[in-house]
Amino acid sequence: MSLVRLNIKGISYSQTQNGAYALILTEQDGERKLPIVIGAFEAQSIAIALEKEIKPPRPLTHDLFKNFADRFDIIIKQVIIHKLVDGVFYSSIICERDKIEEIIDARTSDAISLALRFQAPIFTYKNILDKAGIFLKGNTNPEEFTDNDEVLMDEILLEEDSSNEAGDYKRMSLQELNNELEQAVNNEDYEAAAKIRDEISKRN
Repeated sequence: MSLVRLNIKGISYSQTQNGAYALILTEQDGERKLPIVIGAFEAQSIAIALEKEIKPPRPLTHDLFKNFADRFDIIIKQVIIHKLVDGVFYSSIICERDKIEEIIDARTSDAISLALRFQAPIFTYKNILDKAGIFLKGNTNPEEFTDNDEVLMDEILLEEDSSNEAGDYKRMSLQELNNELEQAVNNEDYEAAAKIRDEISKRN
């Protein structure tokens, strides 16, 4: 079975599952999207790895694993999403130490969090992408969308958050934003920190 490389498109709050987030992966040489529902902690960990400018005051679990692996010369070579059963994705982490390769079973959200920290590529099999991939281009008739498709369309396009909180950030000065950013990081509220960082970046 042929492998397809995936890139991370973004993370959005899932409107269909309370407390869950949707991680959107895209095929590198195509236009299909692979949506994966993950929990809040996993979303936070992935967001931290994506947002290089935000440094947690203490290492998160996946950062701790990275530090541990570095100390013992373990590298992650790649992550493979290898199975899909009843809507649940299963993944393997391909590790190497002393030129000996090992395969470790992992939750997909954990595997992707670690892949980001090790700058390792993410793959899935073509048959999984054929089965679960979303190809929205050309499907512009709203009557043909399911509830999930409507949510995914918003997430894939990465529409700006129009919440009141985002509006509050726009009214703050740069000094106030920097103070809020520092407070959010100290409180380990990395979702808010990412939004504040985005607002600061727009002004610089």
